[in-house]
Amino acid sequence: MRRLPIYFLIDISESMVGEPIQQVEEGLATIIQALKTDPHALETVFVSILVFAGQAKTLVPLQEIVSFYPPKFPIGSGTSLSKGLGHLMHELRSNIVKTTYEIKGDWKPIVFLFTDGVPTDDSKVAINEWKQNWQKTANMIAVSFGNETDIKLLGQLTDNVLQFKNTNVQSYKEFFKWVTDSIKTSSISVENNATGFELAKLDGETLSKIDLTKSENKQQFVDDNYVVLNGKCQNTKRPYLMKYRKSLVPSSFAGIELASKSYRLVGAYQVDNSYFELADNTNFSNKVNTDELIGGPTCPCCGNQIAFAVCSCGKIHCIGEEELSTCPWCETQATYGSGGGGFDVNRTQG
Repeated sequence: MRRLPIYFLIDISESMVGEPIQQVEEGLATIIQALKTDPHALETVFVSILVFAGQAKTLVPLQEIVSFYPPKFPIGSGTSLSKGLGHLMHELRSNIVKTTYEIKGDWKPIVFLFTDGVPTDDSKVAINEWKQNWQKTANMIAVSFGNETDIKLLGQLTDNVLQFKNTNVQSYKEFFKWVTDSIKTSSISVENNATGFELAKLDGETLSKIDLTKSENKQQFVDDNYVVLNGKCQNTKRPYLMKYRKSLVPSSFAGIELASKSYRLVGAYQVDNSYFELADNTNFSNKVNTDELIGGPTCPCCGNQIAFAVCSCGKIHCIGEEELSTCPWCETQATYGSGGGGFDVNRTQG
C-alpha cells in the first residue's frame, strides 16, 4: 500500500495560548473524525503532528488514521522556526519510504504549517536546507493565523502561503473543514494515479492566498504583536501565562497624526511544566514597561486576585490577602504593596 503522509507542523508559542491553541486542538480532532468516515482517506492517509516553540517535538508519530487519537497540545516559550523545520526534515528522512526499482514508495508528503507570528531565531540555514532537499519532494501549505506573521519568510518555503482570518469560532470550523476537504481530495487524487496534491477551493473570506510580491520581511526576533509574561502560582507552584495583545491608539500632536502603542490584556492561562521543556535554552532578555500594559488578571491556577506581583528576583507570581507572601521561584518571603509609576519586567519571546 502506498501511503499519503500528512504532517501538521504547528506553532505552540506563547502567543498561541488561549483560544487559538484550543481551536487548533479541537480542529485537529474534527479532521481525524471526518477522515475516519472517508474510504479513500482510510486507504491512503497517514498523519503525524509535530509542534515547535523554542524547541520542537513529535506529538503524534506518523500513523494510519484508524488508530489516530488527537493529542493535547502544550504551550512552549519562543518561536524557533528553524527547530521546527529541522525536526520536520528529520521526521521526513526517517519515515518516508522512497521509490526504488523493487518497490513503489510513499506519495509526496503534504505538510500543513500553522503559525501566528514571527520567528524568534534566525531561520536562514533551515530554510535553505528545506529549499535544497525537500521543496521539490514535499508539498507545503503555510497558513498564517491572523495578520502579523512574517509572510515574506513563509514565501521562501512555499508558494502556497494562505491567510486564515481567525475572527470567531465559526471561522475556525470553516478553516478545518477546508483542511479536511483538501486531504480528502488529495487522497482521491493519489488513488487515481494523479499528483496526490489537490487543495480544496478557497472562500476568500475565511481563508485566502497571499500575494507574496507585496509582503514585507519582518526582521525581528521577538514577536512584538503580543506581550506574554510568565508567572508562577504561589499556592500550586504551577506556571501560567498572561497574554496582552498590541493596541494602537490614534493621536495627533501639532497637526501630525501619531499612534501610541500599548498592550491590552487578553487573559491568563495555566500551563504545565512542558512549557519549560519546550523553551529555547539560549539566554534571552527582553523587557516591557508596565505602563504599556493595560489590565491585570487574577491567578488562573488558584484564583488569587492579583497574578502580577514581581519579586526582588525579577520573577512574577500571584498574591492573595496573606500578610507575608512567598515567591514560588526563589522562596523569598516579603510583604507586597503598590506604588506609582511603571517599571520594567521580563517578557517572553512570544
